[in-house]
Amino acid sequence: MTDTQAPDTAGTNPLAPAPEGARTAADVVTPELVARLAKGVVGSGRTANHTPFTGEKLADLPESTPEDVARAFEAARTAQAVWAKVPVRQRAAVLLRFHDLLLERQAEVLDLVQLETGKARLHAHEEVQAVAVAARHYGRRAAAYLRPKRHTGAIPALTKVTELRHPRGVVGQIAPWNYPLELSVGDALPAFAAGNAVVMKPDTETCLTALWARDLLIEAGLPDGVFQVVLGEGPVVGPELVRHADYVSFTGSTRTGREVAVGAASRLVGVSLELGGKNAMLVLDDADVEKAAAGAVRACFSSAGQLCISIERLYVHESVADAFLERFAARTRAMRLGNSLAYGADMGSLVGERQLETVERHVREAVAQGAKVIAGGAARPDIGPYFFEPTILDGVEPSMSVCEEETFGPVVSVYRFKSDDEAVERANATPYGLNASVWTANARRGREVAARLRTGTVNVNEGYAPAYGSVQSPMGGMKDSGLGRRHGSEGILKYTEAQTVAQQRLLPMAPSLGMDDESYARFMTTSLKLMKAFRFR
Repeated sequence: MTDTQAPDTAGTNPLAPAPEGARTAADVVTPELVARLAKGVVGSGRTANHTPFTGEKLADLPESTPEDVARAFEAARTAQAVWAKVPVRQRAAVLLRFHDLLLERQAEVLDLVQLETGKARLHAHEEVQAVAVAARHYGRRAAAYLRPKRHTGAIPALTKVTELRHPRGVVGQIAPWNYPLELSVGDALPAFAAGNAVVMKPDTETCLTALWARDLLIEAGLPDGVFQVVLGEGPVVGPELVRHADYVSFTGSTRTGREVAVGAASRLVGVSLELGGKNAMLVLDDADVEKAAAGAVRACFSSAGQLCISIERLYVHESVADAFLERFAARTRAMRLGNSLAYGADMGSLVGERQLETVERHVREAVAQGAKVIAGGAARPDIGPYFFEPTILDGVEPSMSVCEEETFGPVVSVYRFKSDDEAVERANATPYGLNASVWTANARRGREVAARLRTGTVNVNEGYAPAYGSVQSPMGGMKDSGLGRRHGSEGILKYTEAQTVAQQRLLPMAPSLGMDDESYARFMTTSLKLMKAFRFR
């Protein structure tokens, strides 16, 4: 337990019991599985990963040196040259086969995601859903996104223009630990469909999930060399990956994202960054407080709050604050914490010691400065070394760390407001701009408030899933929450280089047919006026 002063929570957050005969880490992470997956790593050293459920080692794995990273890129470039020549529909068909295999074999990867992240199984399934949706979308739409496009030329009828899309080459991808399936292979799928190879550095502690996905993609028909994996410490392997890549995809902290951006900029290669968030949920005065309370549990405590788009700031209209908090606190206290490889737990573990230390510090400092714990507030070592109760704080002030800093854990602060204008202003008063949530009985009002929030996605009457799951639409951050977007056309076109091919026919773009310079200038002036009059674009 922490030394945080918390209300009596005896009997709350009961441990979800493991079913009789439940699988263990040893049942899932067998020597045969590790040997098979480790073949996908380009590495000459040795490292290991661990499960947050117990802190025990899961597997010994290869570790990559800078020289190994260079070898991975060399192999990827060779494979990419062949892969890019494969027709886009055939490349996309690999994603559709992967979609089917993933759903058929989901139990395997759900076990790995849980063991490596400590998530509840339902939260692990969110990753399966997200990756399947992305595989289906780009499997169906990649050819349309990438097809040559005709544009109006400089002189209609005389200039024929075509926009082509070429793969960038080898994409360097740095994937985080919190969503090891979705934020690794989920982001790589459109890169493959666009004709690129990928060299990926997943977090070592969650790399078995990414390696399993790589194995499944190869089974679905992806050439082995097109997907290379390197493992190692971020400060060692990360800069090497940026140094060799033709494009960089990064998901992680804002601080590290800035370093990645500097490295990419020095080489004039493109970069997409999904970074931190301090996301706000607004409960307006006409909201259904029962539905909003249920939604807040999902929005704040999925994956133990270790989700870039989860809610950490909760703004509630003063007229419904007491009723909302009563229901939200009751639901939060009733959440079941568990560590078994089965459905039933409402929340799992934090991923490790550093996350637990941040959560404990934010709660401890807030309480010491006058905040009140409404629910939770304590570690649960009786369940596992990194478990912490879902926690609601009231009376948080701007001077407190939990108000401004990203906690990335199961802690949410509640604030009251008097008007929509005040709520919007306070929600926007952060350097971050990743996700937001608005709850109201009036759909039009919800959309109007949403449009005023400076975040890349906003969900009305839900926390994060509708916007993220709508893969035809772009998802990403404003302000310090990142650059670029995943999903939709932007999510695949970022992995391409645009090329304009303009063919001039019949007459040159110069004086001709006996015109002198002045006559040509008059002719072009008249032509430009006519093009405007006839609404040429």
